[in-house]
Amino acid sequence: MSETIFHKIMRREIPADVVYEDEHLIAFRDIAPQAPVHVLFVPKVDFATLNDVPDADAVVVGRLATAAARYAKAQGFAEDGYRVVMNCNGDGGQTVFQIHLHLLAGAPLGRFGTP
Repeated sequence: MSETIFHKIMRREIPADVVYEDEHLIAFRDIAPQAPVHVLFVPKVDFATLNDVPDADAVVVGRLATAAARYAKAQGFAEDGYRVVMNCNGDGGQTVFQIHLHLLAGAPLGRFGTP
């Protein structure tokens, strides 16, 4: 597993607007938001892509999803709706190779995919 910008954020070597952290994950605002709310949830264990998460560690992905849902509820936009996305590899849009979940909200998001 190579070093990523997310590792540097976790070690506080570069600044980030951290909105949540516990022993399992960290969440911070995306520096190039694609919606009014765009928060990244990153586990503190290393898996480059979703393909690399073994069945025995599936709880890692569950923690990301439930942390995002708790955040949406706490911030008051869960009832209006939100989107969670995990990109995998280049064609899937992944640019940082440490698994992470995007939480997008704050406006109607519409459909997504190829035109």
